[in-house]
Amino acid sequence: MELNNKTIRLAADLQSDSIVDGPGLRAVLWTQGCSHHCRGCQNPQTWDFDGGAEVPIEMVFEAIDELEYQDGITFSGGDPMFQPESCSIIAKYCKDKGYNIWVYTGFTYEQLMKLSKTDPMIMEFLKYIDVLVDGKFKIKEKDLGCLFRGSRNQRLINVPETLKSGEVVLFNEDKYLGIDNFKRKKTYI
Repeated sequence: MELNNKTIRLAADLQSDSIVDGPGLRAVLWTQGCSHHCRGCQNPQTWDFDGGAEVPIEMVFEAIDELEYQDGITFSGGDPMFQPESCSIIAKYCKDKGYNIWVYTGFTYEQLMKLSKTDPMIMEFLKYIDVLVDGKFKIKEKDLGCLFRGSRNQRLINVPETLKSGEVVLFNEDKYLGIDNFKRKKTYI
């Protein structure tokens, strides 16, 4: 793959062994730059578009090649959707290595569809995403009981099924948790 000196602006090195940024043991790519500025954001240091460091994509590939025991890669930040071209290149590389891809964004899926009409790289990035956690974090809807997200307004979207059907298809949380779809049981020990 010819990268022509492509870079990505990152807030930190590739983090491995996360258990809170999607299912299984995951590596997290922390992108730099976000204009959503959600009140209560856990990563406000990633907002500055000039912060972090500009990194050659080849270096990210090398870090991915060194990963062991990771089930998937999560793109977070900042907001990865502000760097869709670089993120899509990295996501394709991860998919080719067999990783599942989760992406956190402050944009809604519907907003991304509109934006993709003027920036086709957004759609290119979406093609490689398994689950999109969409929507701004809203402090008034904060809920520590939400699976893999911070506020109730955010959705876990099954992107391949959504792109196929043309309508938003949610990630099946009950199936993931092993809970009968019609009965949520609480077990106390």
